[in-house]
Amino acid sequence: MQPRRWNGALAPELGISLLDGEHQLKGGVVWYQPMVDDLSGYKVLPTLYYRYNRPDGWHVTAGMMPRSLLVERMPRYLWSDSLAYCQPNLRGIMAQLIKDAGYAEVAVDWRQMQTERQREAFTVMVNTDWRIAGPMRLGGHVQYSHLAMSRSHAAGEHVNDDLVINPLAAIDLSRRYGLDSLRLSAGAVIAMDRNRGEERWINHAGFVATATARWRWLQLDESFYTGKDLLPLYPQYLSQLNLGDPYYRSKVYSRTDLTFHIVSNRFVDLNGSLALHVTDKMTGFWQQISCRFYLDNRLWKRRHDSDYLHRGHLRQLY
Repeated sequence: MQPRRWNGALAPELGISLLDGEHQLKGGVVWYQPMVDDLSGYKVLPTLYYRYNRPDGWHVTAGMMPRSLLVERMPRYLWSDSLAYCQPNLRGIMAQLIKDAGYAEVAVDWRQMQTERQREAFTVMVNTDWRIAGPMRLGGHVQYSHLAMSRSHAAGEHVNDDLVINPLAAIDLSRRYGLDSLRLSAGAVIAMDRNRGEERWINHAGFVATATARWRWLQLDESFYTGKDLLPLYPQYLSQLNLGDPYYRSKVYSRTDLTFHIVSNRFVDLNGSLALHVTDKMTGFWQQISCRFYLDNRLWKRRHDSDYLHRGHLRQLY
């Protein structure tokens, strides 16, 4: 079993909205704090972004924006829990098309600036999910991560690339069988990594399947992976290049999350969750509690408009 890591985060955010939300300017801070006896190890990160919203479903956001603006949480083989805590913001630009039938989005995240000793790093993400017929859906994820050299790079330092392609097929049976939500998905995960000093690609692939079911205040999520190491260069570059959870270096990995929606309404989400990790070599057990408040003036004024709440406030917790 892995050692326990206790972390907390607080992310207040305020802003102004013009023309009924068409233009928004928001700012705040993220305070990340390991749970220790003092304040050692803390980080305070800025949040400041502009968001343009069109009635036809187009949204463009630029600046240092919370990752919760993504329509869905990125799969953990692309973005680990640890990074979700330590780097909760995207730093760049994002464009989204959000419709009743699905969505498509592309984002650029500039993760590190090049200095004399620090290597420049950025990530490009493309995510989509669309209903094609009845409960059937098609979508997927593409993520490219780039790690450049520092200005005063050593002789053995080279540019590195990490490309992950993940097509998915899903069936959404929400509101059936007495459940509030029920979704099953499956697809291939193809990882391609390169150290440009060696001029060769390392190609690994596997199969991933997920299931999500929710009934009232109780939610169960299962994710299963089998295949080759999806993070082959992780021992050399850690999360500077491979951004996924190191559990996906295993040949077989299962993660089971049991989430309790303690308070869940249009203004507050308070959740507690238990996560069980099982690989072909070890097990782990995590706990998490999270709370998000929605203090939007337009949300309060239109609190009885269910269509507005559904379309205008896509809420994702980490």
